[in-house]
Amino acid sequence: MREGCRARGRGEMECSWKTVLLLVCASLGVQYTAIRTLRDSLSVPCPGAYSCQGRHHRDSRLLCDGWSSGDLPRRHILLFATTRSGSSFTGQLLNQHPEVFYIFEPLYHVQQAFTNSSSRVRRMLDRRALLGAYRDLLLNLYSCDLHFMENYIHPEPQEHMTSSLFRRSSSHALCSPPVCPENPDVVSEGPDEIWCPKKCGALNFTSASVSCLSKGHIAIKTVRVPEVGDLRTLTKDPRLDLRIIHLVRDPRAILASRMTAFSDQFRAWKIWNATGRQPRYVDLTQITSTCKDISASLITAQQRPQWLRGRYLLVRYEDLAVNPKDKTEDIYRFVGLDVDERVLTWISKNTNNNTGSPSDWNYKYSTSRHSRATAESWRLRLSFDIVRTVQNLCNHTLSLLGYKPVHSAAQLRNLSQSLVELRTFHPIL
Repeated sequence: MREGCRARGRGEMECSWKTVLLLVCASLGVQYTAIRTLRDSLSVPCPGAYSCQGRHHRDSRLLCDGWSSGDLPRRHILLFATTRSGSSFTGQLLNQHPEVFYIFEPLYHVQQAFTNSSSRVRRMLDRRALLGAYRDLLLNLYSCDLHFMENYIHPEPQEHMTSSLFRRSSSHALCSPPVCPENPDVVSEGPDEIWCPKKCGALNFTSASVSCLSKGHIAIKTVRVPEVGDLRTLTKDPRLDLRIIHLVRDPRAILASRMTAFSDQFRAWKIWNATGRQPRYVDLTQITSTCKDISASLITAQQRPQWLRGRYLLVRYEDLAVNPKDKTEDIYRFVGLDVDERVLTWISKNTNNNTGSPSDWNYKYSTSRHSRATAESWRLRLSFDIVRTVQNLCNHTLSLLGYKPVHSAAQLRNLSQSLVELRTFHPIL
């Protein structure tokens, strides 16, 4: 592996680009998608590419056959959003349906694997490579090959078992038979953050894959794909019937929610909000990037490209919060499912909660709330100076989505006047 490298002094090595590529391959092992992207750009073969026939688990034939069946009755649903846009709440609307196999943020593990790679590898792996790895994992999950996630989970699963799957408790399917031993007293209440990992034990990826194959549809939530254009390859894949639910939210509300959920990261913003004085070190780039990504996706959707027709629906979180039943029916109609009674029960229970404790409201993944009351509650938490700054940074995004700007502190606090314009968003046909 070190052939083609020479010492530069102080323990450093200088390698040819071919050797560096091999080092990257060795460092990432089965994380082959990023390497395949690099390979394509450098035209050098990279060993270790994934092969369905080469899997060594007992259900490999069953899972591989799913690829070549030519008849995919299941619908593949992607909840595409950004952090703190209401995606956990919206994802649960899909999770409640008994024929939906729901996975919460599987791309988290890909991001963590890349982040934890050596600095040399991180420099080699550009945005395109990371997106390639995201798409490849999604494609495998939509085929019910959950074993593919083992490539990214740390610590490495043993015998296809792990206790480290991110937010497993958010999925009914991953906390129910056959993945979890039967426990009627608990399962009937639905999974939560406490009992699922305690009662179900380590996750068996083989059982999870079998459970996935038994469901009619697969839904995945992610906040890690920046723009809808990054999903073009998946929409054009003949093995998938992909439906993209693009969930958006007022950027001012997104910022307010991030300040609460990620207090340490937004300490400067909180100081600004409390004192009225903007710290010199406050980071404006995150909210700016969020707005740019949303705008880029909206512009792509407005062009109505062929690859998005019949596959894209824009949903504003505020509309869903104010009219949860009607908007849920719109979402289900778009993905081709009937609203199950369990879905309606969950909506009733989780959108009219006036008694939740403050700790429940502050829990970053909480889905229980009085949705109508909280849709614009950010207006009572942000200072006018911060709101004005976000409006300047995100003016185009606000306009595209129909969010009204405010021009005074009094207007900001006047909740009797909504800042959400009445608009109807139809699927792209």
